[in-house]
Amino acid sequence: MGIMLVTGPGGAGRTTLAAATALSEARAGRRVLLVSEDDAHVSDGNLRVLRPRPGSDFRREFLDLQARSSAALDLLGAAPFEDAELTELPGSRPFALLRALRDAAAGDHDLAVVDLPPLPEALALLALPGQLRRYLRRLLPQERQAARALRPMLAQLAGVPMPAQWLYETTARWEAELAAVQAVIEDPSTTVRLVLEPGPAAARALRDARLGLAVQRLALDAVVANRILPGGSDDPWLAGLAAEQHRHLAELRTAATGELYELPHLGRAPRGADDLVLLAPARTAEPVPVPEWDVEDRREQDGVLVWHIPLPGAVKEELSLVRRGDELLLTVGAFRRGVPLPGALRRCTVTGAGLVDGDLRVRFTPDPGLWPRTP
Repeated sequence: MGIMLVTGPGGAGRTTLAAATALSEARAGRRVLLVSEDDAHVSDGNLRVLRPRPGSDFRREFLDLQARSSAALDLLGAAPFEDAELTELPGSRPFALLRALRDAAAGDHDLAVVDLPPLPEALALLALPGQLRRYLRRLLPQERQAARALRPMLAQLAGVPMPAQWLYETTARWEAELAAVQAVIEDPSTTVRLVLEPGPAAARALRDARLGLAVQRLALDAVVANRILPGGSDDPWLAGLAAEQHRHLAELRTAATGELYELPHLGRAPRGADDLVLLAPARTAEPVPVPEWDVEDRREQDGVLVWHIPLPGAVKEELSLVRRGDELLLTVGAFRRGVPLPGALRRCTVTGAGLVDGDLRVRFTPDPGLWPRTP
């Protein structure tokens, strides 16, 4: 089973293209699941639609957490909430979509097409599972297991209750769910498709998408240039508009490294399933291999190890690197990630970095105390 994640700038037509692709694949005989918050109805015998429900998901998780922490809440004299009292809080939507993505991966179908939010939100969403797992590991590390036997003693000394078992059980459950979603996002069969309308902002959106995905070690498999106007019109206004759009389209052809699909403007909003099928790309793109973050051994030549981190479109002025323990804090423009160092590099000191044609090369010098010289 494959998963196709569809995103793009707001208004570029990503939701329509997600539905069109799902319907086209279903009519070709594949069992397809479309994950979308859109209420537009697409129907086919092989197509099912899964709509994330942020409100119900939030209420379920809140009531579960409240039940697990009832002892602590009783101690504080808190009045518990009932289901009918709860309203969805801001921030519930991304988690509902991540749960839908996890459920889509476990379904019985050949392809799941997921309509992601607009591009900036989508990039943040794809990074969220890994970020939250990092926070959980720092705040409640594995070493907490050894401290469980000391909690009664610490409670007597401090005079206040120590964190209860439910906290650790809840954290373990969250960790498992986040790990499952992260595994789906990083699976080689998961592809990312970017929908753009050729215009002044299209090339920048493509750069941001490639760079944001690269920071998360993901790849962009295809770009869809949507709503292409026909050329050669006798109307000067329409001819000028089409000529400008085609100039931006030429920029996309140069910048795109994977498949580029060009879809015509219908001259109207899509009307029904037959119009949707006209907007589907001719075929689904093959998954693009994610570039490896290789460690080059140059100890004999230069006395260093070089970590190659592919960052297509990155510029030096937007780069920042900070070594913190066994992590490298990588910032590229608006994107930031804490990256665990490979085992060999943890025994080294960062001694420099350079950016060459989108390849960030971080130099590590072995620590003599941890890399003993051979006689």
